[in-house]
Amino acid sequence: QVQLVESGGGLVQAGGSLRLSCAASGRTVSMYCMGWFRQAPGKEREFVAAITRNGGSTYYTDSAKGRFTISRDNAKNTAYLQMNSLKPEDTAVYYCAIGLRAIGREEHDFDSWGQGTQVTVSS
Repeated sequence: QVQLVESGGGLVQAGGSLRLSCAASGRTVSMYCMGWFRQAPGKEREFVAAITRNGGSTYYTDSAKGRFTISRDNAKNTAYLQMNSLKPEDTAVYYCAIGLRAIGREEHDFDSWGQGTQVTVSS
């Protein structure tokens, strides 16, 4: 069974950057799409970004377009989320997920989830 571990979260000022990593173990993830979701306090978990198996296509929620970049390194079994120009409204727990679909944007498109990493953006 695959395990996903997120890292790279933390406290950053508005306008700053963070790079999240999602390391997979127990199974190669090259056959899975990978995605990032986030859940802010009091809100439902929402889609942020996703990337296809070979990294050829990426998808973003509107609020992430132009600021966030999802990437993956299948040789390292790892996905990344580079987040620039962070805003206080980006504050949330960020989750990594993998799914057998070619791509997904909904929670039900993904089969395995990490425990999440906290991102806090101060104003």
